[in-house]
Amino acid sequence: MNAKIQRSDSIMEKEKKIIVGISIGDLAGIGIEVILKTFHDKRMLDFCTPVLFGSTKVISQHKKVLELNNQLNGISTINQIQHSKINVLNVWKEDVNFEIGKPNETSGEYAYKSLSKATECLKKGEIDVLLTAPISKDNIQSDKFNFPGHTEYLEASLEGESLMILMADDLRIGLLTGHIPISQVAEAITPELIQQKVEVMHRSLIKDFGIQKPRIAVLGLNPHCGDKGVIGKEDEEIIRPTLKEIQDAGKLVYGPYAADGFFGSKTYTQFDGILATYHDQGLAPFKALSFGNGVNFTAGLSKVRTSPDHGTGFDIAGKNEASATSFKEALFSALHIFRNRVESKKLTQNQLIKQKN
Repeated sequence: MNAKIQRSDSIMEKEKKIIVGISIGDLAGIGIEVILKTFHDKRMLDFCTPVLFGSTKVISQHKKVLELNNQLNGISTINQIQHSKINVLNVWKEDVNFEIGKPNETSGEYAYKSLSKATECLKKGEIDVLLTAPISKDNIQSDKFNFPGHTEYLEASLEGESLMILMADDLRIGLLTGHIPISQVAEAITPELIQQKVEVMHRSLIKDFGIQKPRIAVLGLNPHCGDKGVIGKEDEEIIRPTLKEIQDAGKLVYGPYAADGFFGSKTYTQFDGILATYHDQGLAPFKALSFGNGVNFTAGLSKVRTSPDHGTGFDIAGKNEASATSFKEALFSALHIFRNRVESKKLTQNQLIKQKN
């Protein structure tokens, strides 16, 4: 009887565990280091079941250099996962010639192999969420990966329309335009794009963060929001009237706000979400406020993906200097968002049942 009870409890524990797929990033970077440091505390395994997509040989090479003693469970198929261990799905068997801290085409090629397999398992539902270690946007480029970054690749691979959100605590900054040259930003900002990104952020704040009536701020494109057309007409002719339409439809969306005063006066604390018009307008203040603790979340997709807010760190790779704080935050954020989505789905299903009855 006791054995049956224990086995039943074990099964229930496994069913509750969220399976976190982790792509290991550029082999020459700090990705593997922050992964190993995150799970060096065995208590982390109480929260989830990690599956690293890569190679035990590659990860062991990092372990040796960093003098870390994580115990790894090498597996060849996803159904061999053990819920109380750090699982490594061996995506490749061959030896890989790379040097920590010195990126090249090989380290980028195998970063793609890790990401590709992890994404495949995410699409199939074999893992619950995806946590991506940093890649080099340069050396990962190939015929198979022709994207500016993770966000665009995952949007092409999964269902939904993506929105990059950088977040820390209650600060959430999304981008109207992502990885595009600054010379192309103004022409990319259209009423349709603004409406699309506001809608994605609005849905995400409700479903992923449990905020029922989210307040969203949109930043202006030009200095001082164009000063009524003196320093550019986009704010008055495109952004402001589009936001008025969205407001009239019932959403709590405000702006445009001049970015410098918006952050300098801490007006950002009054909103649940912020949309910046271009990459550095949003990420520069975000990283100034929370670098090392931030999380990159790809909202709007059918699956949950997060990553740390830092890059590959080639200059400190292999020196045991990388902090795992942001990676840990990305892990906990993925778990939190996944649970919120499950709860949101249950509430929606209950409402439909009530309506039918």
